[in-house]
Amino acid sequence: MGLYGLASWITPDAGGAALSVIFMLGMAVGVDYSLFYLKRAREERERTGGTISHAAAVELAAATSGRAVVDSGLAVALALGGLYLMDDVIFSSIATGAILVTLVAVAGSRTVLPALLAKLGDRTDGRRGRRRAALGRPAGGAEHSRMWSALLRPVMRRPLVTLLAGLTATAALALPTLGMKLGTEGKDTFPDSVAAMAAYDRLTAAYPAEGIAHLVLVRSDAAHADEAQAALRRLAERTRGDALFAQDAGGARPRTSADGRAAILALPVPYGENDEAAGRSLALLRDELVPATVGKVAGTQTAVSGEIAYGADYAAHQEQRLPWVILFVSLATLAIMYTAFRSIVMAVLSVLLNLAAVLVSWGVLTLVFQGTWAEGLLGFESTGFVGSRTPLLVFAILVGLSTDYQIFVVSRIREAVRRGAPTREAVVDGITGSASVVTSAAVIMVSVFASFLFIDRIEMKQIAVGLTVAVLFDAIVLRALILPSAMALLGDRCWGRDRTAAPARATPPGGEPPHPLTVAPALPRRG
Repeated sequence: MGLYGLASWITPDAGGAALSVIFMLGMAVGVDYSLFYLKRAREERERTGGTISHAAAVELAAATSGRAVVDSGLAVALALGGLYLMDDVIFSSIATGAILVTLVAVAGSRTVLPALLAKLGDRTDGRRGRRRAALGRPAGGAEHSRMWSALLRPVMRRPLVTLLAGLTATAALALPTLGMKLGTEGKDTFPDSVAAMAAYDRLTAAYPAEGIAHLVLVRSDAAHADEAQAALRRLAERTRGDALFAQDAGGARPRTSADGRAAILALPVPYGENDEAAGRSLALLRDELVPATVGKVAGTQTAVSGEIAYGADYAAHQEQRLPWVILFVSLATLAIMYTAFRSIVMAVLSVLLNLAAVLVSWGVLTLVFQGTWAEGLLGFESTGFVGSRTPLLVFAILVGLSTDYQIFVVSRIREAVRRGAPTREAVVDGITGSASVVTSAAVIMVSVFASFLFIDRIEMKQIAVGLTVAVLFDAIVLRALILPSAMALLGDRCWGRDRTAAPARATPPGGEPPHPLTVAPALPRRG
């Protein structure tokens, strides 16, 4: 928060929206990174039966989970950096705050966090952890490993069937995205439980002309000022009697500047700013009425503004910029994953999994918020649309967090591959070894995101639902079904050159395969 306050002297600040995202994302990635370290340090202690010191275990965790945290943090920051391409003050401020909190979390995980873990020593293990370390049991308990091994067994036995089933579920949940309607958050998106909104609704119901209005602005040279004002009055007359515009007893009158060269005409509308009829009235003004009146006056410039025009223009601007943001974030993710694993296959697979999670999130948002069936469950009044900022914000945050999971899980799989395990066996070992961390991280993230459901603003509820559903789907379907089945079908093609860069190491007679970190100096260094 302090760094964002300093940055606001240089970059635009959108206020509350950015602060909410800083809190949400900071809690999520901060706890995630701490969990990655703590679980790995415990695992190293338990693997050796508690014979190595806590400081040594933390160093081993830093060499594996710490490296994954850095890659993950860069992926999250790059994904959020795509928001700058929107050329929008709200998204720019959100991007600044979110990138800062992510980089602070990464820096803390490389400095303060390992120092604390080493200083606290066995107090971080807990009673059960110390007992498992003394017995040399696997991290998370043998029961947990057996459970995940049992879940993965049918996936590995029939990977094609599993992949098709996972893709079918993904397509079913993503399909409603095709019917998504976007709107702009405004007065009509706040619930009637807010006293000010209840009073506003009663006022505009009794006096429609006191509601929102189109603002027709005209600027002319001195020679045509009188003609421009007369044209504005003709425009006002042409709207009288039209159901798309609200009328009062006196009718709409233009206001002019002292020199008469600038004038503004307010044309009230008896609808909400996201109502379809309000959009039709805007189109009528811009396409027909204004060109037919003030648009014919020589030496004039015209514009139609107001809340309705703002919403329509804002949505059009986002629609124009969104493909570029998606392209940038996808290419950034591709580069990060390729740098991390030196495999174009894994990089492409990661991008596809990220997009699948995003489409599922958008589909559920459409199902929940464009209908009324979930109003009582989540405590909102349906507006019939999804907030225009929500899909892009969910996309940027989700791609970063999804890549976070991907890097951590695939890093564990690659460790098994570098020990000489076949890809299918490595997939089971890697997912089983990381399952407790990913599951715990997903539960924590869902808890953080779900807390935003208690905010009255429907836009925050939409962000909470979109991210919660996506994180759960990512952890359950994408990482437990689609990822392992796809990697099982691809086999050694997952790794490209990286597979041959780390040849299998022989198992010593009467012993276990060497742990990857104990022979790390002998491995070729990349990147």
